[in-house]
Amino acid sequence: MTNRHEFIDESRKQWSSEPAFVASMAAAAVGLGNLWRFPYIMGENGGGAFVVAYLIALIVVVIPIMILEVAAGRLSKGSTVGTYRQVGPFGAIYGWFVVLVTIAITSYYLVITGWTLGYTVDALRGEVRTFNDFSTGFNSLWYFIGTALLAAVVLARDVTAIEKLSKLLMPVLVAVVLFLVYQASQTPGWGQAKAFFFQVDWSRLLSGNLWGFAFGQAFYTLAIGQGYLVTYGSFIPRKTHVPRACLTVAGMETSIALLAGWMIFPFVFSFGMEPGQGSTLAFETLPRVFEQMPGGSWLAVLFFGLFFAAAFTSSLAGLKVVTAAVGEEFRLSNTMAVTLVTGVMLVLGTASALSFTPLEWRIAGKPVLDVIDNVAGGDVIIFSGITGAALLCWFIPPNRIRTVLGTANRWWEWRIYLIGRYLPVLVLLWGAITFAVYQAHGAVW
Repeated sequence: MTNRHEFIDESRKQWSSEPAFVASMAAAAVGLGNLWRFPYIMGENGGGAFVVAYLIALIVVVIPIMILEVAAGRLSKGSTVGTYRQVGPFGAIYGWFVVLVTIAITSYYLVITGWTLGYTVDALRGEVRTFNDFSTGFNSLWYFIGTALLAAVVLARDVTAIEKLSKLLMPVLVAVVLFLVYQASQTPGWGQAKAFFFQVDWSRLLSGNLWGFAFGQAFYTLAIGQGYLVTYGSFIPRKTHVPRACLTVAGMETSIALLAGWMIFPFVFSFGMEPGQGSTLAFETLPRVFEQMPGGSWLAVLFFGLFFAAAFTSSLAGLKVVTAAVGEEFRLSNTMAVTLVTGVMLVLGTASALSFTPLEWRIAGKPVLDVIDNVAGGDVIIFSGITGAALLCWFIPPNRIRTVLGTANRWWEWRIYLIGRYLPVLVLLWGAITFAVYQAHGAVW
């Protein structure tokens, strides 16, 4: 009988090169983590102060954990569950927890990806609508179902399909975003947008709530604690320089996130809209932009088509994490694993899809999708990322990780283990201090 490791070795393919890994990993998070989520989270959290906190979180903590997760996946050459099984029985339990988190996130990712598909179809028909008009019927549900089924077809072709799609579409998407930033710079709201970015209310940096959102977005942007990095890392070719590849991806992700803000907020202020209006910010703003722009109908087709492609690769990445774990742990074929996971997504994602239909499904007065995003995309992935880093750094010897980093520079190894081992202690201390302050002064966390 074929054992689990033999099954993995026989079924696993690799990225064709380091640049292919970089393009595919960047595409996994660029779509929604940056173009959709970063602007609306920034808008809800005060602009410039949030950007400062986000960049600090990214540089000091998140990039080392990113390198660690990719290296761990490369070391194990297995799924998320198989990778964390290296640290013992609890590691396997944690691995399944990561898979469950990714299932929750991907279920609503597919809904938002469906929105981008719907906007692409509307753009082709010359009828791009604001989100309130788009969601008057059951578009959110039908496009979600269509997107989930399309993702299943693509994913059944395995990793090479993702690689080819990423290489083709990423450069074009970046070019379109840059053009829209230029157009935004010509609007009356450009000055307000600059102030929103650069006028930092430093007192806000004393807010634990702001730091929670900043770390949550940094973890979300680079897919920390969600199994993406571990799974994609397991497909890395032998000669890849892991720190260099991760820094390249992090630089691309951060640049596109900031560009998305520069693309959205000048128009938001020009139209007199509120920057903190939530998850539909981009879908309320951009249709108005294209309606008033010369040649806007053609640009709308190009932008929303590429937005769908970028969001689609993000969804594929989440599905790949889950199907890899299910297929390798239960020894299922890729087709069977994809079919099973797609069925689960169709059931779970329906609640998020129906929250933007006439049925208006809500939790505590908020759309189901927004609630899942705030929980799974915030505190849960921070907990997941920190826990995963701690398990890897306390139970896997540094010399094993060193062998797969692809560099003889010990500095990265030292920094990774410093963050991974002692960040949980600092978080617990921070929580204890905050709780004590709250109890003593009634301060708001």
